[in-house]
Amino acid sequence: MQLSRAALLAAALAATLFSLPQAPLAAAQTGGGDAAAQAGNPAADAAAARLNKKQYRGVKVSVDQGIATLTGSVDLYEYKADAEKRVRKASGVTAVRNLIEVAGPVISDKDLQAKLAEKLAYDRVDYGNAFNAITIGVERGVATVGGHARTDVDKDSALALVAITAGVKDVVDEIEVDPVSIMDDQTRMAVARAVYGYPSLNKYAIDPAKPIRISVQNGHVELYGVVDSQADKETAFIRANSVSGVFSVKNYLEVAGQPAEK
Repeated sequence: MQLSRAALLAAALAATLFSLPQAPLAAAQTGGGDAAAQAGNPAADAAAARLNKKQYRGVKVSVDQGIATLTGSVDLYEYKADAEKRVRKASGVTAVRNLIEVAGPVISDKDLQAKLAEKLAYDRVDYGNAFNAITIGVERGVATVGGHARTDVDKDSALALVAITAGVKDVVDEIEVDPVSIMDDQTRMAVARAVYGYPSLNKYAIDPAKPIRISVQNGHVELYGVVDSQADKETAFIRANSVSGVFSVKNYLEVAGQPAEK
């Protein structure tokens, strides 16, 4: 009888001892509730999978209720923008907060703006470059791209060129795309012939980076670029105004060596 009681007590004690550590042990194996919830988040896994490239090695992603938050750093603004596009396509992601910082080299705003201006001047030279009047400004590494583009392709090309340039921390898009119009296309060509066909102005067709740029919006013409003299500026205005079907001409041409007019 005594042996039976001892056996029962031992069995009861053993059962108690083995049952006590089960909950803490389970918690230690999962690594805690919050970590387990993020690690088991299908949307977070899907988002992370889309960033499985070396240019995103410094990027971290978390997903909470469908909102993906991107943190870390990349070398180019292009990678920051592309990371957001990739994560937006991940299953379970409904919105993206892009807090990625752009590292890369530190370049002064003045030098960066000059570098971007030169690149943009030669962009799309074989595709009607003279019909694009893209402007660029840089402040604290943030590039603001404005002006007029003839087509959406021209606009996208300019933005892409800026995005892949080292030193650019962010890009602000203020480019206006001229209206799609057969009549405007005919007007562009007619104005170009009238301007570049004039003896004193045909020199501006030689360097594709320094043309007299022609923008047309519903029959209204705007002239941009830099010319050598006030006479050339006035002549270009007169020639553009002489084209049949042109409703108005705004002359924003600058004269080399003179302060730009507001």
